[in-house]
Amino acid sequence: MIKFDCDYLEGTHPKILEALVKTNMEQTVGYGEDEYCQKARQLIKDACNAPDADVHLLVGGTQTNALVISSALRPYQGVVCVESGHINVHEAGAVEATGHKVLSIPTDDGKMKAEDLEHYCAEYWADVTKEHIVQPAMLYISQPTESGMLYTKAELLELRKVCDKYSLIFFVDGARLIYSLANKNTDVRLPDLAKICDVFYIGGTKAGLLFGEAVVITNNAIKKDFRNMMKRAGAMLSKGRLLGVQFSELFTNGLYLEISSHAMECAQEIHAIFDDAGFEFLYNSPTNQLFPIIEDSLQEKLSEEFSFEFWKRVDEKRSAVRFCSSWATKKENIDKLRSAVEKYTQK
Repeated sequence: MIKFDCDYLEGTHPKILEALVKTNMEQTVGYGEDEYCQKARQLIKDACNAPDADVHLLVGGTQTNALVISSALRPYQGVVCVESGHINVHEAGAVEATGHKVLSIPTDDGKMKAEDLEHYCAEYWADVTKEHIVQPAMLYISQPTESGMLYTKAELLELRKVCDKYSLIFFVDGARLIYSLANKNTDVRLPDLAKICDVFYIGGTKAGLLFGEAVVITNNAIKKDFRNMMKRAGAMLSKGRLLGVQFSELFTNGLYLEISSHAMECAQEIHAIFDDAGFEFLYNSPTNQLFPIIEDSLQEKLSEEFSFEFWKRVDEKRSAVRFCSSWATKKENIDKLRSAVEKYTQK
């Protein structure tokens, strides 16, 4: 079975595995205070052109989202996101479990619009009974979105204006951030996120690491006591060096761009397979997630050789499904997918 379900099915990039093996018998201090974590933090700050940022290395995305949100908000405050936001639909209430409500806004394409955020916040602050209602105090978006779409710098700046107007903390989930950075048409780079946002993170789990997410905090108010919150939430890894070694390697000699560029090349090939066969796409995703709309009969045939993720029922006979590429996607597997689609769609 050839798997295109998601972008973290394999172990780790060989260079990262090599670095882990090479340093395996070294003795270091724990809890992220070792020299490898220090190096990783500095490399990330350099890449973000953010010398004053705080960088913290965590294990997973859900843990990171819940920790950042619970650390930044007061007990009566909530976080605003689009209805399809990861914290709203794919994290089993992890944010709510910290005592903070997720305040979702409907959207057609999975992107937060500045005017929608403005309307939501304006309604709250105009309500004479607002002290009885969860207060919107943070904006959460992801880059790329759950639908693989990208925000432009102009869109981020418009959202920033609304955040400033209503004193919202601007938080960007970057679990798949490296795949947005590899897009040749994007105008949003790491230094832009460091300037525009209060806090964001660079995903490693979906970027060739065994595990790991790097939180970058530029807002001084959020920096305070963050490590205390990490410890309290069970997010301070005793063998923190395992994160440091991996992120140090990822940000050495442009490995993160090499990894993401390969994934993007593969994604373009997968897109061409379905596009050439005449299929529509649910979203015009420019990243490593593709959403072709295919007939149930073809899904059944393809699923005998390939695995992919059901996404959304479109009509009585068709559904949108998701195919993902990654750092580990093999060109020969894409060729096999192409042959299968051509075979099953021949008239």
